[in-house]
Amino acid sequence: MFKLPVISGKELVNALEKAGFVVVRQKGSHVSLQKMTREGTYRTVAPLHTGLAKGTLLDILHQIGLSKEELLDLL
Repeated sequence: MFKLPVISGKELVNALEKAGFVVVRQKGSHVSLQKMTREGTYRTVAPLHTGLAKGTLLDILHQIGLSKEELLDLL
């Protein structure tokens, strides 16, 4: 079991883009990302804060079906 690092919203967006997500739009400090697969469409919103709260990061990972280990590989 890995501990989640404290990462910024910009780092999260870069990691999700490596995973195949595309930035759909941005409103203020929040970026909407989307990935279309055969199983369905995954969508999430990432806040561009300097340090994301662990609960926020876990919720985003749950929404897009990504594990902690997969996120660490993308960082």
